[in-house]
Amino acid sequence: MSAGIAQVVAGVAGLADDLFTSDEERLKLRIQEQQIAAEVAKGQMAVNAAEAQHKSLFVAGWRPAVGWIGAAALAYQFLLYPLLVWGWHLLQMGGVIPADALYPSVLPDETLWVILSGMLGIGGMRSFDKSKGKSTERIK
Repeated sequence: MSAGIAQVVAGVAGLADDLFTSDEERLKLRIQEQQIAAEVAKGQMAVNAAEAQHKSLFVAGWRPAVGWIGAAALAYQFLLYPLLVWGWHLLQMGGVIPADALYPSVLPDETLWVILSGMLGIGGMRSFDKSKGKSTERIK
């Protein structure tokens, strides 16, 4: 009977050990995650350098082009547009712009975020492809 109880206790202890993670185990996992993140960052930097040196404008130029377009859209949306509206009000109060004139249009936020998120997602997927050895040398 005591052997059966010992087996049950050992089984319950093993199950409890599987269910609960110690601080030491959590620390080891966190260190491993940080090492993996550092390796991914190194790989991304290597991919960026390789893409920037590529002969084809379609490989080396797409990221900067889309990045600048996205940066320009964000600058308009969050810097230029608020200043433009403020200036518009001042010019309307001064009588330069008619009081019933409509404001300049604002960019649709949803479209802007979809485009920028898509760009980042595509860049991330391409980086993953490069880390797996997919080549773009045949693109000319």
